[in-house]
Amino acid sequence: MTAGRRGAGTSTASANQADPGPAGGAATAAVASHRIADTLRTAILDGSYRPGMRIRQEDIAARSGASRIPVREALRMLQAEGLVTLVANSGAWVARLTLAECAELYQVRERLEPLLLRASVPGLDDAALDRMAGLAGAMERADGDVGAFLRADREFHLTSYAAAPPGETSKIIGRLWNTSQHYRREFTKLAAHRDGLGVTHLEHRLLLDCLRRGDADDAERVLVMHVRRTRLELSRHPEIFG
Repeated sequence: MTAGRRGAGTSTASANQADPGPAGGAATAAVASHRIADTLRTAILDGSYRPGMRIRQEDIAARSGASRIPVREALRMLQAEGLVTLVANSGAWVARLTLAECAELYQVRERLEPLLLRASVPGLDDAALDRMAGLAGAMERADGDVGAFLRADREFHLTSYAAAPPGETSKIIGRLWNTSQHYRREFTKLAAHRDGLGVTHLEHRLLLDCLRRGDADDAERVLVMHVRRTRLELSRHPEIFG
């Protein structure tokens, strides 16, 4: 009888190790969701998925070796980040803007980002400013590599905001940056083709100088000009939104 009980206990322990149970299954699904979201986020931000492109859950599930449950959760994460549009009983698409929507988004950025920058200025230390200087140099050396320029540009600006106290403003701005990524890419291509990115580089250096001096007023003025110039340039090219 004792041996039988011992055998039963061993069998139960083995079964528990083989079956993670509801909690373990949920944790595994959460890991898969974040992994899938990371992959899709990178693909959307680097332009592999273009605005308006449909994202088929079954294709993502097959490529990732996961069920549709973590894929759906990953898409919900990306919707919250402004990268994906979900339509009930229909599917998922990469977020897309009309010209009017893009203009409105940039007007919001013109007003919100200077507020966040002002809140960040007192906390920006030498390490952050030196990092921004390195990123400004990387943009200047990108030499037509739009992807490299955009990665450095994104980190440059988000670093300038990083010392602000956490709150809703930074979340909103992160979402706006995600939604407008494709249109910043198109602006960069237009500017580089027309007369280079010299003005953009100058604005970055001016902004960095303001931040090194701790001058929030001047920094705000440079940033407003920087964002507005992109908005006005995009408004001249409605074909981008076709």
